[in-house]
Amino acid sequence: MEDNRQKAKGNFDVGYFRPEDAEGIVNLFNAVYGEGYPLRLFYDPAAIIAANEAGEYYSIVARTSAGQVIGVIHLYRSAPFPNIYESGVGLVLKEYRHLGVNTRLMEYLYEEFVPQKENIEEIFGEAVCNHVFIQKAAARFKHIETALEIALMPAAVYTQEKSAFGRVATLDYFRCYKPKPHLIYVPEAYEEELRWIYSRFDDTREINPADVKAKAPEGTTSRIEMKLFDFAQVARINVHEIGDDFMEAFRNMEAQAITSKAVVLQVCLNLTIPWLAATLDMLRDRGYFFGGALPRWFDGDGLLMQKVRCSPDFEDIVLESEDAEKLLEIIQEDWERTEDMRA
Repeated sequence: MEDNRQKAKGNFDVGYFRPEDAEGIVNLFNAVYGEGYPLRLFYDPAAIIAANEAGEYYSIVARTSAGQVIGVIHLYRSAPFPNIYESGVGLVLKEYRHLGVNTRLMEYLYEEFVPQKENIEEIFGEAVCNHVFIQKAAARFKHIETALEIALMPAAVYTQEKSAFGRVATLDYFRCYKPKPHLIYVPEAYEEELRWIYSRFDDTREINPADVKAKAPEGTTSRIEMKLFDFAQVARINVHEIGDDFMEAFRNMEAQAITSKAVVLQVCLNLTIPWLAATLDMLRDRGYFFGGALPRWFDGDGLLMQKVRCSPDFEDIVLESEDAEKLLEIIQEDWERTEDMRA
C-alpha cells in the first residue's frame, strides 16, 4: 500500500469525466461504501455515462497515470431551479487519501470547470457534520454557510467506514457564480436570523418584511412538490406557489410523507411570495423549526423549515466555523420551541 501512495503522490491527473471512467467510478463506490450507498446510479456504468451526457450530473475524476479512478466529485441537479447545481458525492480511495487528491478535485471543479459552464449560476453543497474536512474545504473555496439540515443522513450510509453511529446532520453552503439581485420577503419570526444570514452573502437582496395579514388571492391554487428518499427516510417538500388551498393541500402531502415512514420532513418556502408569513405560522404550529436560507432555490430564494420524528443529533454535530456554530444555536433554540408539539 505504501508503494501505491508514493507512486500516486503528484502522479495523478484531474479532469472532466470520460466514458472509460465509468467502471472505475463503480469500483470506487464499492471500495468505499460497499453496497450501502443509497444512489444506485453509482453502481451502473451505463447510467453514469448517460447522466453525464444529459447534463444531469457532471463527474470530475482523479486518475492515476495507469488510468485507475482514485477519486471523484460530482455536480448534479437537486433543486427546483435547473441552473443551480449541488456539489457532492465526493470520495477518494482510502489508500490515496492525505495526498491532496480531494483538494485537486475541488480546485478543478470550482475554479476551472464551473466558470466555463454558462448554465451553472449557483453552486451549493451539504457537508456532513460527523467531521469538518468538507466544511474546511468549502470555506477555502468561497462558500457561505446558510442552512443546517438536522438528522438528514442515516447511519447506514457510514457502515463501511464506521464514521457515524446515528443520523448525521449536514451544513449547507452556497457560492454564487452569476449574481441575481432580487426582492425577498422575510417573516417577522425569523427576520433577525435571516438578515444575519443575508449580511454574509456573496450576492445582494432587497429585503422586505412579510406582511402577516397578506393572504393568497382567492381562488388560487398552490403548487407543491414532494420528493421522497426512501432509504434516508426523508421527505423534501418544495412550495413554489401558495394558493388559498394551501392548508388542505399541505396536510394531505404531509400525511403521505408520514405514511411513507419519513423520519425527516423538510419544507422549503419561496421567499419571493409576499403572503408567505401566514403559511410559515401554520408550519410553526405544526412543529416545524428553522433551517436557514437556500439561495436561488426556486431561482428566487427559499426558506428551509424542518421537522424530525426522531431524537435530534445536536450533541454530535461537529462544526468548524463560528458562523456555523451560531446557526446551530439558532436552530436548536427554535427546535426547543416545539417541545409541547412533540409531547
